[in-house]
Amino acid sequence: MDSRNKTQVSMFGFTGLTDSRELAPYLFIVFLLAYIVTIVGNVGMMVLVWSSSNLQTPMYYFLSSLSFVDLLYSSSVTPKMLFDFFNVKKSITFLGCALQFYFFVALANTEAMILSNMSYDRYVAICHPLHYTLIMTKKRCFSLVLYSSSVGFLQSTVLTSCVFNLPFCGPTLIKHFYCDIPPLLKLSCSNTLQCDLVTAVLVVGFGLYLLTTIFLSYAFIISSILKIACAKGRQKTFSTCSSHIICVGTFCASVFFVYLHPHSDAFEKQDKVASVFYCIVTPMLNPLIYSLRNEEVKKNLVQAIRKLYFHFH
Repeated sequence: MDSRNKTQVSMFGFTGLTDSRELAPYLFIVFLLAYIVTIVGNVGMMVLVWSSSNLQTPMYYFLSSLSFVDLLYSSSVTPKMLFDFFNVKKSITFLGCALQFYFFVALANTEAMILSNMSYDRYVAICHPLHYTLIMTKKRCFSLVLYSSSVGFLQSTVLTSCVFNLPFCGPTLIKHFYCDIPPLLKLSCSNTLQCDLVTAVLVVGFGLYLLTTIFLSYAFIISSILKIACAKGRQKTFSTCSSHIICVGTFCASVFFVYLHPHSDAFEKQDKVASVFYCIVTPMLNPLIYSLRNEEVKKNLVQAIRKLYFHFH
């Protein structure tokens, strides 16, 4: 690498979510509460699944894995964002930015893969119920989660290498509240076409793979549900998928908006709103959606609360 390609900056700055000092304390309280709910909800979901004998099934194994990833995924961005609400100078070191970017991308991709695995699990459960336990063994479930994290971290390694090998000569102000691809590429003092292409190929290719897997799974699921004669039976069967559909829809819509529309200053505020949604809101909502819409989870949650109540009384 020649001298022109060496990084010349050691620090980046953030514009943050808002420039308003009056608004900052209120936003801090809102997002702090959201982060607390995220921690309590996801840790609670993991403990509930691990401690309940009747939740030791592939669907809940994937759900506990999703909660674990959500917890780490939100933590890669939210604490720094909360800290910056009261910082006049919102800065991060070059290495800190690279690490935040690496883990954020890796965990976001892992989450997307686990959501895809969950759609496959529902397909097997509904379309091949007699062979479900033979297909979705503990070994296969573990392999799918391991595969998800491997793909997620591999993609992140490629993107991190691509972005942080670019020269950054100044300016160093990232027009965002965390280190992400579009605002970082704007700061590079070289041609970013190659990195833009790598990002587009990975995002589009990965997105098409996930959406194809999910859509095909649900095409077969809907076909099987329509063959059920009883309307109540159809509703009950579909209800096991509704939580997953909501989680996939909210996550994918916000991600695709951020990464697949033309990037300009006109979309800066919209990008931040969409980023807040999939960085902070989605990890908070996932355990709540599954808790409120899943009868088995609600039943075990009530039992766990009763046990705690009688234990302390």
